[in-house]
Amino acid sequence: MTIEQLKDSLLVRGPEDSSPWNHQKRLLLVNNLGILVNQLYTVGIDEIFIDGYFVANPYTLPDIVRELNKTDPYKVWTWDWSSRIYDRNSAKPQLPLWHRYKVELYPHVGQGCGILDENGNEQMFPATFRKTRDTFLPKGIIKIIK
Repeated sequence: MTIEQLKDSLLVRGPEDSSPWNHQKRLLLVNNLGILVNQLYTVGIDEIFIDGYFVANPYTLPDIVRELNKTDPYKVWTWDWSSRIYDRNSAKPQLPLWHRYKVELYPHVGQGCGILDENGNEQMFPATFRKTRDTFLPKGIIKIIK
């Protein structure tokens, strides 16, 4: 999906029945995601998945991060644990990216993610996002396209 298609999708609009749905909050998140996606595009990253990761080359990732922070006015592109700030709403430390945009994107460079599967094995990023974390049921993810 493109960002515009995502904005007009059921994921943002919500169901047509009268169930509670926070359309405005979801639209804000997609708009924020759009900002980050555009920043990633400017540094040559085009494999971006809305469930939280993008594909990068491990050898050029430091340069990519440096360039991303040149494009972002808040300099939020980091995954360093020491940069995390406690968030009382989630009751855990969160990345600057999350504090500013309420969106998390992690680089996938072929590494494990620290999240275990139903058999206790560490998963790679793509596998992690294709299952629910509590029941391990398969789920879809969406790739952002230009």
